[in-house]
Amino acid sequence: MEEIYLNVKYDKSEVSSRPSRSHTGPRSSENRSHGAVVLSLGLLSVFLLAGLIGLFVHYLHSVRRSAAELSALKADLTEERDRLISLVPAERPCPAGWRMFSCACYLISEESGSWDKGRLDCRDRGADLVVISSTDEQRFLSNFTETETPAWIGLTDRVQEKTWMWIDGARLSLKFWRKTQPDNGGGHGELWDEDCAHITSGEKSSKNWSDLSCGVSLRWICEKKL
Repeated sequence: MEEIYLNVKYDKSEVSSRPSRSHTGPRSSENRSHGAVVLSLGLLSVFLLAGLIGLFVHYLHSVRRSAAELSALKADLTEERDRLISLVPAERPCPAGWRMFSCACYLISEESGSWDKGRLDCRDRGADLVVISSTDEQRFLSNFTETETPAWIGLTDRVQEKTWMWIDGARLSLKFWRKTQPDNGGGHGELWDEDCAHITSGEKSSKNWSDLSCGVSLRWICEKKL
């Protein structure tokens, strides 16, 4: 028996030369790494796409919500406007007999009297003699009556001769004097001074102011600010 075992030779080269099924070579590792990268990139693309879709959906939702909010705000403002309009008195903003222009009411008196009487009457009405501060207002007053009607306005040079001042303290700058006016009585100042101004409504020309003695009896125009 010993001879039999001694005659058997163990060939190590045969054992070592057999390929091992469990051994992993360099190429196999490289393939697995490449697959992992591809998988990661694919998952990242999916996540990015999902994020973009989510942002787009959120944007659309925000736009729709903003439009709805604007619509609701518009409805609220419209309702508030209607409520405020309902609170405005139904009567005219100017008293009966007064005419409205811009932000003021105007009245030409039925009676006549001096400049001082006219101013007192206007004050009793919560107004004052008219102060003309624009070309549009001058045009409005020039057409206040259909026929020529002289009427006192709130302009005087009583304080200082030839220095015309409005009753609100403003110095005269915008002027609509008739030709040769003011003339302080045409050189007859020894008889009376012409220290008060009047307008002649109904004239075709807008240059329709004249100076006159303050005691002359004329109608007057009152102005009440709104």
